[in-house]
Amino acid sequence: MKKTVALTADRPTGKLHLGHFVGSLKNRIELQHECDQYIMIADTQAFTDYFEQPQLVIDNVLEVAADYLAVGLDPNLSTIFIQSRIPQLCELTMYYMNLVSVARLQRNPTVKAELVHKNFGPSVPVGFLCYPVSQAADITAFGTEIVPVGEDQLPMLEQTNEIVRRFNRIYNTNCLKEAHARLGKTKRLTGIDGKAKASKSLNNAIFLSDAPGVIKEKVYAMFTDPHHLKVSDHGRVKGNVVFEYLDAFYDNAEELSSLKAQYKKGGLGDITLKSLLNDTLQELLLPIREKRSHLSRKNLLEICMDGTQKAETVAKMTLNEVKKSMGINYF
Repeated sequence: MKKTVALTADRPTGKLHLGHFVGSLKNRIELQHECDQYIMIADTQAFTDYFEQPQLVIDNVLEVAADYLAVGLDPNLSTIFIQSRIPQLCELTMYYMNLVSVARLQRNPTVKAELVHKNFGPSVPVGFLCYPVSQAADITAFGTEIVPVGEDQLPMLEQTNEIVRRFNRIYNTNCLKEAHARLGKTKRLTGIDGKAKASKSLNNAIFLSDAPGVIKEKVYAMFTDPHHLKVSDHGRVKGNVVFEYLDAFYDNAEELSSLKAQYKKGGLGDITLKSLLNDTLQELLLPIREKRSHLSRKNLLEICMDGTQKAETVAKMTLNEVKKSMGINYF
């Protein structure tokens, strides 16, 4: 019987992209054979900065579920559930909010970076500022021991563990578990524009469901080396987005090393590299896209409903233990 519990989540603000694939989805596919794995569609968290665009969130809940199944996540091995359908998570969040100061949340590096990116200023919604506390509820509700994350999310996990330690110390219990990160083998992908990490909101990503023509168009628009104007010019590999994607997805390391050497000394054109990358991604994404196209709304709803019922059962047990430790199980 599997004992270790893993939890991951994605916000349904758009379909998933190649950055998700290398960043966490590969990890999840492996973990579902090793752990009791919970995969959350984080619609509640999405509303912390998309509250005025509810339809954007609603429309993408099943889109994200479809991406999960298309890449190989098995609902018989991984529990896929919708965050807003688990009320126990909100109650846990309320209790945990008393264990964290506003100053500590503001010092969280991930929160600080996102506050700048979102340009909230003093008008930051309370829900957005407190979403690390909500994440702590999500993680602890299922007795999570492993959280597959990117390096940028490590401060969020440390925030969770601080809450766990403080709660257990104050209430003299061990009912909450600390969780550990499992980092992906590949770092987060840069966007095709070369300016920032691949992101749904920046529209600089290749999505798992993109059509072949869209993939080709995005690949051929990728940032390379702006000084590599002629095939004979010396080229830079570092910072070249095409090489970054080839590193992540092209499986012939020896050939790729040779291509890098040739590019550096001159004699290899960007079009040749982009053609190779396009072929590589088309081969990777074809079966994913085809599997996705055969998933019906009814089937996706059934999977999410079944997973949510299972997740709620576990969350109820955790909440009861928390309330028992606090002494507020009055009846």
